[in-house]
Amino acid sequence: MNIKLIEKELNEVVSDVNVIFLKKDELTECEHADILDKAGFKAEQDSICFLYEKGLLFCGVDSKKSDDIRAATAVVIKALRSSNFKSAKIAILSKSIISALVEGVVLGGYEFNDYKSEPKLSSFEEVFLVSNDLDYTKVEDNFNEALIVASATNFTRDIVNKAPQEINPQTLANVAKELAKKNNLECTILDESALEKEKMGAMLAVGRASVHDSALIHLAYKPKNPKKVITLVGKGLTYDSGGLSLKAATSMVTMKMDKAGACAVMGIIKAVSELKLDVEVHAFIGAVENMIGGNAYKPDDVLVSRSKTTIEVRNTDAEGRLVLADVLDYAQDSVKADYIFDFATLTGACMVALGQYTTGLMGHSHKLKHDISRAGSESGELISSLPFNSHLKKLLKSEIADISNTSSKPYGGAITAGLFLDKFIREENKNKWMHFDIAGTAYTEAAWDCNVYGGTGAGVRLMCEFIKEIK
Repeated sequence: MNIKLIEKELNEVVSDVNVIFLKKDELTECEHADILDKAGFKAEQDSICFLYEKGLLFCGVDSKKSDDIRAATAVVIKALRSSNFKSAKIAILSKSIISALVEGVVLGGYEFNDYKSEPKLSSFEEVFLVSNDLDYTKVEDNFNEALIVASATNFTRDIVNKAPQEINPQTLANVAKELAKKNNLECTILDESALEKEKMGAMLAVGRASVHDSALIHLAYKPKNPKKVITLVGKGLTYDSGGLSLKAATSMVTMKMDKAGACAVMGIIKAVSELKLDVEVHAFIGAVENMIGGNAYKPDDVLVSRSKTTIEVRNTDAEGRLVLADVLDYAQDSVKADYIFDFATLTGACMVALGQYTTGLMGHSHKLKHDISRAGSESGELISSLPFNSHLKKLLKSEIADISNTSSKPYGGAITAGLFLDKFIREENKNKWMHFDIAGTAYTEAAWDCNVYGGTGAGVRLMCEFIKEIK
């Protein structure tokens, strides 16, 4: 399916279908009000009425703002793809909703069919976004930027959706190498012997029982004279069985998504390099598979991390934080960054606290939280801050090591996981660091907004918006 921007009046563009967004208070003014009334169309958000013989597709919206238009456009695309029409046109009502329209089309129309022997084919081929704005150059710039970010989001979704027999730590490293080659990025891969030299005892322990060697992936985008330097760290559990603290069978399904943090940072650096932003970006990925076996790490083990902090293992299913502990420490030594952001499908507790649709944000800097929340509002990704406090920090106390990998109480699990990571952030970097728990937002089994079944690409649109606005 193609999406094109056309500089013409709407009535000059020939297409099979004209898509019209209507608010409730616009219904009575509509030329086809009588037919819509007979069809029972109330213009409620995301409701549609398809007048096939007239080539008109009406979609209800609560407002003409980005969030409502994005969700409605995704619904429209699904309806068009199930029809036998080949093309549709949509009027760009204002420059402010261009990104929402592009995301609704590209993200809402996404399908992952790699494993279907006979994928369902659609007759629908083209969407025309039509604008005759006097400031067309600006419209075109917004369109091209949105298309790059949406395509990078789908790139992220593709990797998340790949089955675990296809994506393991080594093949994930190959994906990174291919991305580096296509986008002129620097790429360094640390194999297990290099990880041993770096004394990354926590990360190595998690992957010890897997037949696939662990790897640390470092991608770098370095424009000339960057105004800021950003470090991104991604949790890359290509599959998580829970280790010896084995997950229940039903909980193991969808655990291919435990690499979503890693996929997100690859999607972000892909978009930033294609947008040619004047910000240097480094992406560090801890690529590991958490499996069971005679040599698996065990509850009661005490691991020595790269920072020499000792960790008591009380649950081998709290493995992502062990990987991130070593990768965060390595990243801080490798790059002097202005910002350090980690993305991880870290805790089910975050979904309990915030629901499936909101990413949990944790860190020390209130200003940075505010700036990221603003970027979330602009990008359409929901963000909510979870507060650190000294009482929860005490729950990570170990009697035999420096810290325990799980809390001694079952409450505030998302925050205690964030506080565990905080242990590995150096004092001079505390106000530069933010932790994003994307456990709820990274994967879905029911469509919502512009997200379809599977990986959502959570974090990509958010970070691109944040990086674009950096002063």
